[in-house]
Amino acid sequence: MPELPEVETVRRGLEQHLVGRRISRVEVGRERVVRRTSREALIHDLTNTEVEGAERRGKYLLMPLDSGDRLMIHLRMSGQVLLADVGADRPPHTHVVLSLDEGTSSAGELWFVDPRTFGEVVVFAPDRIEVEVPELARLGPDPIADEFDRALLRSIVRSSRRALKPLLLDQHAIAGIGNIYADEILHAARLHPERPANELSTRSEAQLHTSILDVLTDAIRMGGSTLGDAQYIDLMGAGGNYQDEHRVYGREGERCVTCGRGWIRRTTSGGRSTHFCPVCQR
Repeated sequence: MPELPEVETVRRGLEQHLVGRRISRVEVGRERVVRRTSREALIHDLTNTEVEGAERRGKYLLMPLDSGDRLMIHLRMSGQVLLADVGADRPPHTHVVLSLDEGTSSAGELWFVDPRTFGEVVVFAPDRIEVEVPELARLGPDPIADEFDRALLRSIVRSSRRALKPLLLDQHAIAGIGNIYADEILHAARLHPERPANELSTRSEAQLHTSILDVLTDAIRMGGSTLGDAQYIDLMGAGGNYQDEHRVYGREGERCVTCGRGWIRRTTSGGRSTHFCPVCQR
């Protein structure tokens, strides 16, 4: 599933290529991707609207419209948002197509592609967020989009007895971190994934805070992580490069490149596959 760095990369592409452009026509294929409302509702709410911004909360893309509504896209497991020329061959599983005016780009269509159809596209009124997209309203602080200082992280970890890995994955606690980056963050902080959050020392809290910001910032700079399935690509169809920097995720049985002594193990934490070095992360 695309996580914060991947979604932020897509957001930056949308900010560059979509903001200020008017949606002249909307096509909806499989209705499952608009299941929160309907095919007719999405077409009605988007046609002849102008995109005024490109924002992100956690793993959600949010685009304010000149109608006062907001367009929300969630990629979930396999969703992609692609910019294309009019008449270009559409890939299989292209479920939503937005035809755009010329603007400053020669590309004329925005595609939402999703083979597994877990993703979704919806337009909602900001004053009805609690009713229309309640999970978005209940997200925790975003480490990149919000002011995320050490005091805020301290309040999160000290109020929880859960292990660190499940806590980092809890979108109500911290928005945007998924399985890949939770593993990489904990390794960078040299913290065991099963360590109880409320038992961290002040020094460990500081290490965790630094690692969250550093890992996410570096991953964004490198365009996110594109794994072997190549399901994540950016707006222009290019993959990310941060997978080349992974130190634990997907490296089970390999020597730890950080300490040079441990062998990366894979276990389960909070029901999720978890990678760590038993030497670095005691």
